[in-house]
Amino acid sequence: MKICGIICEYNPLHNGHVYLIGKARELSGCDAVICMMSGNFTQRGEPAVLDKYARAGHAILAGADAVIELPTVFALSPAELFAHGAVRLLNAIPGFDTLAFGCEEPDRERFLAAAKTTSEESRGFRRALRLRLKAGISLTRARTEALVETGAGDTAALLQSPNNILGVEYQKALFSCGSLAQILPVKRTGANYSDEELYKNFSSATAIRAAVAEGKERAVRKNVPDFVADDLFSSATDGAVFKKLAVYAALTQSAEQLRRVLDCSEGLENRIKALAKDNPDYDILINKATTKRYISSRIRRILAAATLGISAELVRKALRAPLYLKVLAVKNDRADDVLGALGRAAFPAIARKGDLSALSGTAKEVYENDLLAADIYGLVSGKPANRTQTLFIR
Repeated sequence: MKICGIICEYNPLHNGHVYLIGKARELSGCDAVICMMSGNFTQRGEPAVLDKYARAGHAILAGADAVIELPTVFALSPAELFAHGAVRLLNAIPGFDTLAFGCEEPDRERFLAAAKTTSEESRGFRRALRLRLKAGISLTRARTEALVETGAGDTAALLQSPNNILGVEYQKALFSCGSLAQILPVKRTGANYSDEELYKNFSSATAIRAAVAEGKERAVRKNVPDFVADDLFSSATDGAVFKKLAVYAALTQSAEQLRRVLDCSEGLENRIKALAKDNPDYDILINKATTKRYISSRIRRILAAATLGISAELVRKALRAPLYLKVLAVKNDRADDVLGALGRAAFPAIARKGDLSALSGTAKEVYENDLLAADIYGLVSGKPANRTQTLFIR
């Protein structure tokens, strides 16, 4: 079976995502599209607007054949580790042939060249990057300037959008895993990533979430399938309770405990603790902790990881250890073929409670953290969490 993978969050699934799933199937010539989707928490460091099973069901209704959960330890990691964790899991599936993603630049060769350039990182590049980081410049800007200085201007130009950055990280991860799968960049249609303007048909997830919060149902329905809109206006989670839990974590955990969280270094743990004492409002805390060097998404991920007990050590172990493929949803009439392929994967497929006996060591620890994330999500959303049951969608 030839499989095309898509790494995603679907927070929420919108018309642009439906377009990508269709294009991935068409252009890859695959037998099945399998989505590797973040669970109840996203790379923004916040709870997803809908729980993972609702979003997985949406992906199946939009054309995917199966949805596998990206463990929370990777979902709450920066781009490089987010990509590496997801690609490593997809690469464990026999028949994984293509990795499709939406981007602003559909030239596959440019992604290959950029991945090679950034993987090699010359001594001059590392020195130029280090000097800029010491000057307090953000990682994204520092990397761009260092690439231009060292003669890699084309790569720097490509890395100007989050989707292109992720695409390069996907290719780097494929190189690192020794995977033979090919990337399939698909040019995005409609709004750019994080574009806050609401358009007629193809708005960003950021704009759609804001419109949901403002009750703009008619506008939202133009940008998402009806089955998504129905859930958004009946079951969406606003995250207000989670924000209080995140500030509580910052207040109650010691600086040493915070320092064990991924990316919480260079005294950032002391800054977060000091600000939390004087700014119990989550949004104000994030705003004041954010600097040119420490972007807001990094601060949010640190607080989310602290709330869920995810240490940098656990993330590092998860990148090396045998893990698992947690099946959230599968298309009913493809279940035999898809589950059969997953059953031959290098990591055990988890589709029912009985499959959990295959987990031990780091895999068990990572899975238990996913269960905790589901329970916390249930707490902050006020809705019972589905912790284990795979959905079969007609």
